[in-house]
Amino acid sequence: MMNEEIAKEIVDGAARELKEEVVKPAQRIVVECIGKPTAQILVKGLKAAVTAPGKAIKNKLHPEHGEMKVKDLIRKDQGAQAIDIDGVGLGDFRKIANKYGMDFAIVKSTELDPPKYSVFFKARDADAINAVVNEYTAKQMRIGKEGRPSLRAKLSKLKAIVAALPKKVVEKHKEVDR
Repeated sequence: MMNEEIAKEIVDGAARELKEEVVKPAQRIVVECIGKPTAQILVKGLKAAVTAPGKAIKNKLHPEHGEMKVKDLIRKDQGAQAIDIDGVGLGDFRKIANKYGMDFAIVKSTELDPPKYSVFFKARDADAINAVVNEYTAKQMRIGKEGRPSLRAKLSKLKAIVAALPKKVVEKHKEVDR
C-alpha cells in the first residue's frame, strides 16, 4: 500500500515536471521556429525534449542531500534547526554532517567582527541530528583541551626522524680507459 502511494506520487511529480520542462519549452521553440525556422533551434529543442524526462525522474528518485542553499533546505519536508559555528569548526561540521547524511545550509553573518556561521540543518530522524551534534561538540571539546596540532611541529618531528635514520654510503669509482 505504502509503495503504491510513493510510486504514484513520483509518477505524478514527474508528469508535472515533464509538462514544465518539456511541453513549455517545446511550445516556445515552436513559436520561435514559425517566425524563423533554423536547424540549430530545432536540434536544440529536440535535445531538451529528450533529456528533460530523465532529469525529472532522476531528481524525484534521488533527491539532493548534503550541503545546499537555504532556500532549497526550507522547501524540504520538516522544519529546519539552526546553530552558530565559528569558522574554525566549519570543516569538521561538514564532514560529520555528510557522514550521517544530513541536509544542511551554511550562512555567513557579516555583522560580527570575527564572522560567525549559522548552520541550518534537517534530518529525517532526531537520532541523526543528535548524533551529529554530539559528535561535533565532542570533537570541538577535544580540540579545545588539546589545541589544534601544529603542522610545523609535526614536520620538525618528521625531519628529526628522517635525519636519525642511517644513511647508505654510496661509493663512486671512476675508471679511466684509454
